[in-house]
Amino acid sequence: MASAKGLEGIVATETSISSIIDDQLTYVGYTIDDLAENSSFEEVVYLLWNLKLPTKSELDEFKADLVSEMEIPEAVIEHLRSYDLSTVHPMAALRSAVSILGLHDEEADVMDQAANKRKAIRLQAKVATIVTAFGRIRKGKDPVKPKKGLSYAANFLYMLNGEEPQDTEEEAINKALILHADHELNASTFTARVCVATLSDIYSGITAAIGALKGPLHGGANERVMAMLTEIGDEENAIPYIKEKFANKEKIMGMGHRVYENGDPRAKYLKEMSKELTKITGQSKWYNMSVKIEDFIKEEKGLPANVDFYSASVYHSLGIDHDLFTPIFATSRMAGWIAHILEQYDNNRLIRPRAEYVGPQTQQYVPAEDR
Repeated sequence: MASAKGLEGIVATETSISSIIDDQLTYVGYTIDDLAENSSFEEVVYLLWNLKLPTKSELDEFKADLVSEMEIPEAVIEHLRSYDLSTVHPMAALRSAVSILGLHDEEADVMDQAANKRKAIRLQAKVATIVTAFGRIRKGKDPVKPKKGLSYAANFLYMLNGEEPQDTEEEAINKALILHADHELNASTFTARVCVATLSDIYSGITAAIGALKGPLHGGANERVMAMLTEIGDEENAIPYIKEKFANKEKIMGMGHRVYENGDPRAKYLKEMSKELTKITGQSKWYNMSVKIEDFIKEEKGLPANVDFYSASVYHSLGIDHDLFTPIFATSRMAGWIAHILEQYDNNRLIRPRAEYVGPQTQQYVPAEDR
């Protein structure tokens, strides 16, 4: 039995949700370029869950449904207040809060398609509120309730900052949410599908996915990119810093991607937003530093930037705490996780791979007193 470390190159399932073919990412056949340039996050969520774009009336109804479900139970808010906010990781807080949501949903264990769609809307709506509430509570502020009439992206920033965002800020978050919404069978999505393939509930599947995304090799990359940029400090230090990392054989986060040979097609949009936002906020050094690093690594190692590299300076320019970068990723990827969970339920088979045994053989038991 041949094995593939990390399941690299193994096709584990069929899907109609997203594809990565010839370095092109598509959602239900629409290129990421087409969607990033023209659509809203709400449209993309609807597309991933229904495998078609909504009509105007369907989109209006979907937006209204999301906003109407954004408020979270007081028990979840009190749970967030109970954490040791000086030490708890935001992804751990999110993981626990989503699990608690399931305890307050009377339909948590109702497994028919209609109930799962209702739970999907609740989860997508409430994840934004959980992330923003946590971000405020740990600063001694009260959570802000969502506002009708605002888009999902605008509501996220409104609930985080307590004021409606500028158009450029809303556009940046909307675009970032679209770009991160799904990415074929990534680690957290695969985790979600493995979980619900046992016919466990959607809350269990999402909780498992959040746990997988928490790891720095998956969702934590953009946070570590910003930590690197902060450590570098100034543009003139960028190349010497990277050279030292190379000499020490250390990994540079945000560069290259296992499934793309010629570059991540999502990166260019966040690069554009980084340039615009850092200029507006008078923080162009973060963009300039990032470009220097990307150009140098591309020339030296042939590795272009991936989606995480420029999302770091985009979120930083929006005044978002660095350790909230991965929860924002989760807020977006909730759309893809749910799409894959629904698809798994519709054509389920228990996911149970085999392992190639490489341990000792033909051993004989010896009683403890003779060992």
